[in-house]
Amino acid sequence: MRPTALAALAALCAAVTAPARATNGMNMEGYGPVSTGMGGASQAIDHGTAAMAQNPATLGLMAAGSARLDLALGRLGPKVSSSVPGMPGADSSGTAYYMPALGYVRRQGALSWGLGVFAQGGMGTDYDADSFLAMGSGQPVRSELGVGRLLLPLAWQATPELSLGGSLDFVWATLDMRMAASGAQLGGLVTGASGNLGMALPALASAPWARIDFSNSSDFSGAARATGWAAKLGAVWRATPELTLGASYQSETSLGDMKTSAAGASMSAAGGFADSGRLTVVDFQWPATAALGLAWQRGPVLLAADVKRIEWSGVMKDFRMRYDSGGMGGSVSFVLPQNWKNQTVLNLGAALAVSPALTLRAGYNHAGNPIPDADVHPLFPATVKTHYTLGLGWQPSGAGEFNVALTITPKATVTNGQGVQVTHRQTNLQLMYSLRF
Repeated sequence: MRPTALAALAALCAAVTAPARATNGMNMEGYGPVSTGMGGASQAIDHGTAAMAQNPATLGLMAAGSARLDLALGRLGPKVSSSVPGMPGADSSGTAYYMPALGYVRRQGALSWGLGVFAQGGMGTDYDADSFLAMGSGQPVRSELGVGRLLLPLAWQATPELSLGGSLDFVWATLDMRMAASGAQLGGLVTGASGNLGMALPALASAPWARIDFSNSSDFSGAARATGWAAKLGAVWRATPELTLGASYQSETSLGDMKTSAAGASMSAAGGFADSGRLTVVDFQWPATAALGLAWQRGPVLLAADVKRIEWSGVMKDFRMRYDSGGMGGSVSFVLPQNWKNQTVLNLGAALAVSPALTLRAGYNHAGNPIPDADVHPLFPATVKTHYTLGLGWQPSGAGEFNVALTITPKATVTNGQGVQVTHRQTNLQLMYSLRF
């Protein structure tokens, strides 16, 4: 590959890491505007190269001898606010995030293969320095978690009715966090300490505020980073000329610990305590997911339905961090309880081919909140449950095609164990241009 192509791919990978705000837990409600316009249903329909992010076996539904290039851009528009009785509410200023995506697939004979870069998901918020969440520290409170994938899919049409597929995924995760708490609250999260830093911690118990900060100025990458691998397997079976069934399994990731640079994080507290060092997020992983789906095609009408099971409980019981002091010496370990539950997601969608050039889509996506109300944190409000989607496809020529999807999520309100009420709603948009050749 030429150096310019490598540089372009690296830049796209960096851009894709921009955090996608939580929808189905930390997952997106759909991948690509064709699937998203149908509520995220994907397991048994041909919806372009975004299939490699869901069920790679559906790439076998492409026409023999064809190729496809998809260029996409997503805009996520979360609106999150937090409040406690007797104090002014805090609105997150993070209200618009943009994520590009790229996919290429070619079918030769019975094999379909390609390459893609897609955002997996994430979550986060951004509160002002004068909000109650800053605890009087005079500094902003924010989080940005982003996960992306570089995917290498392969699909094989084993028989005229059956296609099998898989993908090898290179995964990266990045995180920024600026968190404030009282000294006593921060001390309650400590699970172990050592060295001079450990000896200094008891003196912070009475501090009105204490902070952990690691953040950078990049829109596309956080201060803490990790890379690793994952894989998917899938199958699609055309049971009848009208009915298609699909299934897939995505493995849990194998990511290294997310780490900042040696002086990329800091601890501070009221009274003048300040230290810089390295922050490590210990064993953060993306969960395994199993999915089943069906699609029914009769003339210009396509109906699709999926059920997914996301194994959040295996990866989001606790959020574990370790801070290694670069100035005082020693370290301290923290645990933020999460206690996420496994999540079942229902995707329902319909498409109507009004003409050879125009297709209209609509969908519904519902999943329970995986976070127990008591454990919801204003920095990580993965709380929305219901999504209504609309989509449109326009193919003015035989080679080029435009697709767009709009997602609207009604407001979800949760009150946690500390009495903080968090509200969250979203308006999201996806655009894609496809070139077939």
